[in-house]
Amino acid sequence: MRLDVGLRFWNYAAFAALVVTGVIWLVADQLKTSEHGEMWQAIAANMLMFHGITAMIALILLGAMIPLHVQRSWRRGKNRFTGSVMVATNAILVVTASGLYYTGSDLLRTFVADVHIAAGLALPALIVTHIVLGRRATAPTLEACPNKVDAAARFPLTGIAQARSDLSPTG
Repeated sequence: MRLDVGLRFWNYAAFAALVVTGVIWLVADQLKTSEHGEMWQAIAANMLMFHGITAMIALILLGAMIPLHVQRSWRRGKNRFTGSVMVATNAILVVTASGLYYTGSDLLRTFVADVHIAAGLALPALIVTHIVLGRRATAPTLEACPNKVDAAARFPLTGIAQARSDLSPTG
């Protein structure tokens, strides 16, 4: 079940911004003890702030996804495995983000940070996998369309060779 264009755009934008700010923060955090450490410390602080602001927007979008996408797709039996992985990964990110903010123990904070970073770095691949498998499962086929010429025009990336062979004079 495809998302509405607007919701899809804002989800992609928010999660891309989260990945970018998270990766820049990771790099800056590693370089804050280097020769230009003060500059990297400022970059790390700014990226963490933007990451947190974007995470709040992503939480709103995730909340919108539950009734508009998750529940409907689950009821239809669509893409349940990768959908479950997406829900679980996002839940891990939300819980670990809270843990990063509220954890007092340095040992526990390090563990929570590692889990958050691993889940965050895995998320882009999970999103792409979920989208590709979802589109593949719902892609129309030429066999489902009685007028193959019309189907080839509407769905140019599916069954082009079959539609062309039906149009050729040799058959």
